Amino acid sequence: MNTWPPFLFAGIRILEISPDYRRARVKLVKKTLTTNYVGTLFGGSLFSMTDPFFMIMTMKNLGDKYIVWDKRGEIEFVSPGKATVYGEFQIRDEDLADIRKSVADNGKYLKWFEVELKTAEGVVVAIVKKQIYFRAK
Repeated sequence: MNTWPPFLFAGIRILEISPDYRRARVKLVKKTLTTNYVGTLFGGSLFSMTDPFFMIMTMKNLGDKYIVWDKRGEIEFVSPGKATVYGEFQIRDEDLADIRKSVADNGKYLKWFEVELKTAEGVVVAIVKKQIYFRAK
């Protein structure tokens, strides 16, 4: 995925995806091409670096008996992006159990996931929330 054009040209790099697709680490490098008019990280790139992960990670863990789609996304800008930022995505056993039960009970389910985008020093630059849609096939 590091050669996927939306990531490659936006300065986004995948650092790690665990073999079980329960954890992923991504970074957005601050450089001239990833900064906005005022010299901080471009907000669209901050949002883009989070785009596919919760959907792909839940798809891989749920298997082919489910339809999984991104439904909605929100971003809260917390502080200026003055340095490279990192995002760490986690899917827990509890998340998967919640999805399976809710789909079994209701036929479909909408679940929110959240990731903080932080500098290496731990400064939160943005909080991104993604709502994912689940349905049995």
